Amino acid sequence: MKIKIVTKFCKPEMESTEVLMLGLFEDTKKIPVELTACNKATGELISHLLNNRDFRGKLNETMLIPTYHKISPKRILLVGLGKSESFTLDKIRQAYGTASRVIQSKQLCSFSIFPGTYSDVSMEDTVRSIVEGVLLSLYNFTIYKNLKKEEKSDVQSFSLLIADKTILGKVKTTAKSAQTIAEAVCFTRDIVNMSGSDATPTFLANKAREIAKKSDIKCTILSKPDLKRIGMGGILSVSRGSLEEPKFIILEYKTSKKGSDTVAIIGKGVTFDSGGICLKPGKDMDLMKGDMSGGAAILGTFMAISHLKPSVNIVGLIPCTENMLNDAALKPGDIIKCLSGKTVEVINTDAEGRLILADALSYAKKYKPDAVIDIATLTGSCVVALGTFASGMFGNNDVLKERIRKASETCYERVWELPIWEEYHELIKSCIADIKNVGGRFAGSITAACFLQKFVEDFPWVHLDIAGTFYAEKDTPYIRRGATGVGVRLLIQLLQNWKTLSDAGEKNKK
Repeated sequence: MKIKIVTKFCKPEMESTEVLMLGLFEDTKKIPVELTACNKATGELISHLLNNRDFRGKLNETMLIPTYHKISPKRILLVGLGKSESFTLDKIRQAYGTASRVIQSKQLCSFSIFPGTYSDVSMEDTVRSIVEGVLLSLYNFTIYKNLKKEEKSDVQSFSLLIADKTILGKVKTTAKSAQTIAEAVCFTRDIVNMSGSDATPTFLANKAREIAKKSDIKCTILSKPDLKRIGMGGILSVSRGSLEEPKFIILEYKTSKKGSDTVAIIGKGVTFDSGGICLKPGKDMDLMKGDMSGGAAILGTFMAISHLKPSVNIVGLIPCTENMLNDAALKPGDIIKCLSGKTVEVINTDAEGRLILADALSYAKKYKPDAVIDIATLTGSCVVALGTFASGMFGNNDVLKERIRKASETCYERVWELPIWEEYHELIKSCIADIKNVGGRFAGSITAACFLQKFVEDFPWVHLDIAGTFYAEKDTPYIRRGATGVGVRLLIQLLQNWKTLSDAGEKNKK
């Protein structure tokens, strides 16, 4: 996708374009001064539409209007921004995402946007939100489709009309950064949407190598012999039932800024989860190809990091395996020994994600991280608790949790904190091992987080359960049905604005 920044005339009525996209607030009474010429040249058509309430400006409302060559744009597309008093950056994403789908449905190749100026919102933030909304909404997963010519609807470019030439440099930088992030999200969506027989542990390892090859990121892949040598019993045990070889992906980015923190980000990479011997129900099992969404989010994050180059050292760890069943598969009642040396009584083989994350959390210790964040489609219980609108957040460090919460509100990949009180830890005590991998019927997402905490030791840590947010059952303004790519924008938002946790003694504040 080509994004053009236009300032030569910056008069919307003079822009030669297939469609001129204009955003208006709900119940707008007065045409913005920048659009006066457009309105006048079209016989005050926009005014008539507003006065007759044919277009009300409700959030995501759209109206496509032909101009009949009265002005340079062939069409005007009005899009509603909702009520001005409840205006947010995410509503910009929604509105321009919705409008972009209209363009796509008409099989038009290009369009132009005249961004408005909004109180308390910088033009850079407006542009960032527009670019994200447009690119994320236009995503289509067509890898497996044989499309007819009339079914193809690829928008090739769009222009942003910027009136203030003094901010041109900032706007260009912002647009490029937003495009990098959106493309990383779409890359992640592609991987999660792929068949589990295609997106295997080896496939993910190869994708990691490709990302590293095109950048200054270091990539190391540990295979089965390596995992045996260092004692990663969690990953090895889960992988026993599969013909696919397990992989442990390590990605390392080092900033040029001296004295920077090191942040480890860990993603669950179960490329297909049958449940093992504790077999899942057949209904919706096809979605278990997406049980590596956390790992895919780490790959997408590093894809963006290689271009954005944040001022923090970042380590990405992705334990990858299938969870299948054969005569060698992990059995209920087995006792396994993880990398940390802790023993685990396996009560349920479908609680496998925490077993591989346990090894990754222990491995992270070698980097002496200032913070660790893991992201995983870990529990159905989290979906029951929070639905599909928020990811569950658990952690041992108040400062880190607050930073993640703020980042989540900015990018609108929202999180909600759940407790990991000591009382919950009692539920995963085992009579014959150090710990058991499930805690019973109640508080499943919490006891899963408590399990992970046993392997965290003393570094600041947050666990994000994305079981409810990794997949969209229907289209929303800028998310297509299917994989959402959740976690990529959240992690990048956090890492790009990172400040050392050790400031003001924050590192040990729990």
